[in-house]
Order: sequence, then structure tokens, then C-alpha cells
Amino acid sequence: MQTARGVSAVRTIIDRTISAWIAGFMLAIATSAALGQDAVQVDAKHYKVMFENDEVRVLRITYGPHEKSVMHEHPNSIAVFLADGRIKFTLPDGKAQEVDVKAGQSAWNPAGKHLPENMGDKPFEVVLVELKK
Repeated sequence: MQTARGVSAVRTIIDRTISAWIAGFMLAIATSAALGQDAVQVDAKHYKVMFENDEVRVLRITYGPHEKSVMHEHPNSIAVFLADGRIKFTLPDGKAQEVDVKAGQSAWNPAGKHLPENMGDKPFEVVLVELKK
């Protein structure tokens, strides 16, 4: 026969276990979201929406010399570079790649997460056309 105190202790353990599991699950979701957030939301200093509809979103991206963003993500997109520059892209796994770009050049970018940094001594500008479908 179980006592009321024994039943209460078991319920307390179950409640704490469920609460801990829920807290861990919420932390995992928050961490995942933080690693892949929308650039406009997490770095409004560098990313501005120029145009948006159901098909595309067009961003104007500007970085001062040696400025760095935060980890964020984009869907498939096309970049049109407005200035020459050297950009470093750090990926979620810590690997980094530096890319030289020229004004007027354009490039296809598959969807993904990155942390960009202007490695140059001059401002850097790009227009990014994000595809929604």
C-alpha cells in the first residue's frame, strides 16, 4: 500500500522530469533558431528590405570597412555586387572561406547559414534577391 507522501514524492519527481525535458526542448529550439535567423531581424544595421512580394525579397546589404554580421541564413538567392570587396564567410561548423568580388558581378547562392565579414578597408554593398519558392 502506498502512502500519500509516497505518491506525492513520485508526482514531484515526474513533474520535475517533465519540466526539465520541456525546458531542454525549448532551449534546443531557441538555439537552433538563433543559429539560423533572418538577417533582417538579427542584423538590421547591415540588412534592409528594398522590396518584397510572394515570390522574392530584395535586400540592400551594406558593410563598413572590417564590419562583421552575426550568424544568419538566407534561402536560395542571387547576389549583385555594387562594390569591389573581399568577404569572409564563416559557416556554422567554424570553417571559413574568403571570396573576392567585383562591382557588377552576380552570383547564385544556395540556401544556407553563414556569418559574413567585410575584410576590406572600404565599404561594401550588395543587393541580394532571395527566392521564396
